[in-house]
Amino acid sequence: MVGEQVTLEDMLLCRETRQERQRALLERHGKPLLSFTMNVPGPVKTNAELRRAFDEGLSAIRSTLGELGIPVLEKIEVHEKTGDEALLCFDGDAGTVKARVTAIEESHPLGRLFDMDVLDETGRKLSRPGYRSCLLCGEQAQVCARSRRHTVAEMQAKIDGMLAAHFHSGQTD
Repeated sequence: MVGEQVTLEDMLLCRETRQERQRALLERHGKPLLSFTMNVPGPVKTNAELRRAFDEGLSAIRSTLGELGIPVLEKIEVHEKTGDEALLCFDGDAGTVKARVTAIEESHPLGRLFDMDVLDETGRKLSRPGYRSCLLCGEQAQVCARSRRHTVAEMQAKIDGMLAAHFHSGQTD
């Protein structure tokens, strides 16, 4: 996968910064929020095609919130070498939004690359109603990740293939 490489230290700082932003949004608005990042294994977390995929995911989120009539109170969007991310604080039911974004993750052609977390107004992360399947073998993703069943190169090749198939076959819905 082509792009700028990041270190573990970069990723830990990024996670800490995201959590600080989440806390600030929760304190400022007292409403739920949606945290959107990309599931990209390995040292390259973004490039032009991953950014394009992120933009599609963000568009799907905005459409879903619009369909539900849920206003976004504040949005923070960050594009760094550690990856693309968006935080959207919204005025609506966290459970309803979690169900809808889980459906995006499961139905969008690139949804397996999306990580759409919903936190309620207290900051508690809502769980999905089941496990995510592995990008490569379909088993429970957490089990594959823990056991390191697949190499980073295998996963990156799969992601590159998904992006190429989606963006170069005319399926950019």
